[in-house]
Amino acid sequence: MSSSEPTEAQTERSNIARRAGVVAIGTLASRVLGAVRDAAIASFFSISDTDAFFVAWTIPNTLRRVLGEGAVTAAIVPVFSEVKETRGREAATRYVAAITGVMLLLLTAVSVIGVLTSSFWTTLYAAGYRGDATKFATTVTLTRLVFPYILFVGIAALGMGVLNSVGRFGVAAFAPAWLNIAVILTPWLFTPIAMMLGLPAVAGLAIATLVGGVMQVVVQFPELRREGMLPWPTWQWQDSAVKKTLGLMAPLVLGSGIYQLNIMLSRLLASYLPTGSQSFLYYGQRLVEIPQSMFALAVASATLPSLARQKSQGNHDEAKATLRYSLRLSLFIAIPSSVALAVLAEPTVAVLFGHGKFGDFEVQQTARSLAFMASSTWAIASIHPITRMYYAYNDTRTPVWCSALNLAAFTAVSLLFMHRAGHVAIAAGTSAGAVAQLLGLLFFLPRRVGKTGFSEVYRSALLHALASAVMGLVVYYVARAGEWSAHAKFLRDLSIYAFAVVFGATVYVAASSLFRAPELDELGSAMAFRRSRRK
Repeated sequence: MSSSEPTEAQTERSNIARRAGVVAIGTLASRVLGAVRDAAIASFFSISDTDAFFVAWTIPNTLRRVLGEGAVTAAIVPVFSEVKETRGREAATRYVAAITGVMLLLLTAVSVIGVLTSSFWTTLYAAGYRGDATKFATTVTLTRLVFPYILFVGIAALGMGVLNSVGRFGVAAFAPAWLNIAVILTPWLFTPIAMMLGLPAVAGLAIATLVGGVMQVVVQFPELRREGMLPWPTWQWQDSAVKKTLGLMAPLVLGSGIYQLNIMLSRLLASYLPTGSQSFLYYGQRLVEIPQSMFALAVASATLPSLARQKSQGNHDEAKATLRYSLRLSLFIAIPSSVALAVLAEPTVAVLFGHGKFGDFEVQQTARSLAFMASSTWAIASIHPITRMYYAYNDTRTPVWCSALNLAAFTAVSLLFMHRAGHVAIAAGTSAGAVAQLLGLLFFLPRRVGKTGFSEVYRSALLHALASAVMGLVVYYVARAGEWSAHAKFLRDLSIYAFAVVFGATVYVAASSLFRAPELDELGSAMAFRRSRRK
């Protein structure tokens, strides 16, 4: 091989960086629209209404993360890759038809049962609302309306898994944006429809959710058809690949279910706290999900097909090198994101939500929630690639035990401090749980894959932390020029906030270069390699 020819590792890293970039751009579009969506909800609806909707929305959304991308995608990608590698493309298409039929039946049954048992689910997630008959009834109605969303988003997750397996990341990455577009239109389009049907105005959000779910499925059809992966569903439960997928999904569902118990408990505990607690936690969580989804999930999604292929080919050292690269890439963004979100918590909330019915008190309380949740962004960014490594090795049980650690730490911190700190204790518990889960995954990983060589990851993380500290100090003093309260001078504060973000990112890159963080050179090399291949 000549020196000008790329090595297999360079090609793989370039592919991961490219795929992660595509997913990140799609996720960025979705998250920007999501921020606009949440700002519209905060402006048009009272925190009493949003408390009810966010509980109702959390229930199918929890199942989405369990039965959707949490289990479906993670189980389908390695099985699809194995079938395609060992039995050919036609067999892979037949597998897609069979798993689609099975998932349609499963998700439809879950949706129907959920609609019929909405009162039970509402009590499970918000028993504290039973003391307010009107609020409880509204939440039950909203839960009944939004529950079928799990059917649409589960099928969308299946399509995403198939597209990712064949190297198509763009359409699936942009698909969630349609949900945000539908919800943004709610005050003008879906709220009038809800009121015409005799439903409360906030029910327009539930109708918009269903419309957005349908759109997430439909927009994937053209790309799936071009890839020859849009067969008519079959119901071949006895297919060996389907059985293997369901076998992988079972512990995945259990593991994700244990993690989602955190969400259920946070809603349940918050239902006994003052009005607005649900909304403060929701808005804070939504903001920390921006870097988590844009970068951590993007890198993890881009990495899983490579890990699955390398493992199926017996290239274990290459798989571990891919994991180390994806971790370093994730932490390069996640560590400064943790610092920036914590330092800019109040400015971020004030700029995005400080309008209409969202006042100073709501800004301050949401900022407190955001600051504590942001402290674990780096841990969550590490969890995603590591769990993908377990999945690539068909080990879906170890992550279950680590999710149990998350639940234990979350519960302990939340209950210990809730009577003094209110919803902030729940936010702190969320972060404590993520750190506990990461420690568990790191402890068990060498027993599964052998020596990991993570010393290079730890060195990079230290460099990123030092660069982030410099950035955080600079951003703190820049942000002091703003007036971070609701209904302040929006354009002035927006300009200061935008300058703080851009200047902070510039300082971080400069500090990373000064500290010689290798990720800067690797990303530059990956982009240069991609350009050279196009010539």
